[in-house]
Amino acid sequence: MIRSLLEKDIASIAKLERELFGPGAWSEALVRQEINAPARNYLVDEDPEGGIRGYAGYWYDGDDAELMTIGVAKRWQRRGIAIHLLEYLLSQAHQQGARRMLLEVRVDNEAAISMYARLGFLRIGLRKRYYQPEGVDAYTMSLDIAQWAAMSYAGRLPQSDETRRHPSPAPADALGTATRQGDTPTERNMTAMNDAVRKD
Repeated sequence: MIRSLLEKDIASIAKLERELFGPGAWSEALVRQEINAPARNYLVDEDPEGGIRGYAGYWYDGDDAELMTIGVAKRWQRRGIAIHLLEYLLSQAHQQGARRMLLEVRVDNEAAISMYARLGFLRIGLRKRYYQPEGVDAYTMSLDIAQWAAMSYAGRLPQSDETRRHPSPAPADALGTATRQGDTPTERNMTAMNDAVRKD
């Protein structure tokens, strides 16, 4: 079940961060800082027992939306959870009026790049040594959200049936909606990394 990320989820998200990103993981304090920053929209995918399988979020400043992160627990990867989360985020951004969604993705993250391409993201640039401390380059990718919405609802993109029926998660005291930049979790932009990674 996809729902809004709540304060009670922060410890679970920080634990997933450590599993997925090792030395670059956000601490509980950084997770809290990010989800409470202005203009943020964060979701989690919850299993039937209440565990967190995945999480994702973006910020929207009134023009473009930017994917901040997307991650899926290793044991739940390759099951479509990441793409489902991203579809929900795109639906929300579309409802807010965002023109595009932007993201950065490691150039060596083939799984994430492939997933983004399936949804219609196009590569528009390269950011040298974007991911630190490893110094790995990142591709910048962009998606025209109105075009995505038109194509997905017309059945031309692999959007899940569940997302079509319920384009937005049930509200639940979500933390933050917002915007962020700078040398913080955002700058490291967990944005796209494959299921652990912020995607699947």
